Amino acid sequence: MPRGRTAAAGQLPGACPVILYPAIDLKDGRCVRLLHGDLAKETVFNASPADQADQFQKQGFTWLHVVDLNGAVEGRAVNVEAVADILQAVSIPVQLGGGIRTLAQIETWIEAGVSRVILGTVAVREPELVKKAARLWPEQIAVGIDARDGKVATQGWLETSELEAVELARRFEDAGVAALIVTDIGRDGAMTGVNVAQVGEVADAVSIPVIASGGVASVADIEALKAREGVAIAGCILGRSLYEGAIDPARALTLAAG
Repeated sequence: MPRGRTAAAGQLPGACPVILYPAIDLKDGRCVRLLHGDLAKETVFNASPADQADQFQKQGFTWLHVVDLNGAVEGRAVNVEAVADILQAVSIPVQLGGGIRTLAQIETWIEAGVSRVILGTVAVREPELVKKAARLWPEQIAVGIDARDGKVATQGWLETSELEAVELARRFEDAGVAALIVTDIGRDGAMTGVNVAQVGEVADAVSIPVIASGGVASVADIEALKAREGVAIAGCILGRSLYEGAIDPARALTLAAG
């Protein structure tokens, strides 16, 4: 993914492509969506995550975004079998987050075939570990910035720090991090529209590619991300709106590529 993407001279906003990442959130071995990250408010969309991954690949998506929700809370890999099944089912690259907090865990997943590992809690608590990982596995480490009212949340979103999203993003400037995934927890799973201002603030503050997450309700949100002034948004994660049919994959992919 290109770093520090901006519109070329004379190029109108919206001309830069946006990579779309359909989300597969794993809880107890199933593909679910949560409301505001609350584990008690789940909707099961597919009992077979591998089947869901295969569907997304056949629809034309070029990446998958996978999160081990149980792992995020427990701080260790929980849905190992489900992730392995996904990796077997598709040939497109997979980025994985949730409970990955040591170099050994990162290495295990990369050796298993994960293309990009997402680090969240450890990015707040041990930023030097993230920087070391980025040196060891160039372009394979992403940082998840999950914000509640602008403050970064950790531990599967159960705890909220005093750290601002932009402050966390700046910690990793020039560290070799492949991407920042910026999520508005208050909008996640609610289909109330992406927080363009928050995502844009982070994108404008650093040269690291930024992926928007949380609240995407329709293709209008993709259009809004592409239309904003400033640094181009590199990607967008699609969740409930995709599962519930509010977003047509073909139309979304065409719009994002334009």
